[in-house]
Amino acid sequence: MNIVLTITNYIGIIAFAVSGAMKAIRKGMDLLGVIVLGFTTALGGGIISNIMLGIHPPINLTYLPYPLTAITASAATFIFYSVFTNANKPLMYADAIGLGAFSASGASLAYSISHNPLLVVLVGSITAVGGGVIRDLLSNEIPVILTREFYASAAIIGSLVYFMLRFIGVNDASSALASMIITITLRFTALKLKWELPKRITNEQVNKAI
Repeated sequence: MNIVLTITNYIGIIAFAVSGAMKAIRKGMDLLGVIVLGFTTALGGGIISNIMLGIHPPINLTYLPYPLTAITASAATFIFYSVFTNANKPLMYADAIGLGAFSASGASLAYSISHNPLLVVLVGSITAVGGGVIRDLLSNEIPVILTREFYASAAIIGSLVYFMLRFIGVNDASSALASMIITITLRFTALKLKWELPKRITNEQVNKAI
């Protein structure tokens, strides 16, 4: 993995762990719950992707710097919660960087095993958003990526860009970097312009709103 992806991966792990830990604290969980939710948010997507690709045991469980970073970030959030609540905007942008890094690294790993476009896009996307889905499910909520915001869509597009570049002969490092930049740019733009995918409003929802 190139140095840019390595650095941004760590940014993503920290940002995702903090978001999971903050959700746990708001749900009234204890220290163990905070660490578990932070850990799964940061590393859950990569673990699922590794299992899909037949990589056993998953890299996120065997390469110790990754779980140690997630656990440390989660514990720090528990201790310094008031500090993190005042840094919501920076954390959102750090999360976007992580989204780009995770989707690119997931797509890269998948492509190294198979050149199947569906597999590459799925693994890249799941690596990026899988942890957030686990976080929301453990918090007894409908996953955010299914209800609002242009989030998973950015990861899907970024993973697809990686595959297309590799397909036309661009090397791994350049393809991953381009994929990451596009995903991050899309997510930054979505945050600024408040992009959302269209929804179908039912009569029941209208009546409930009234």
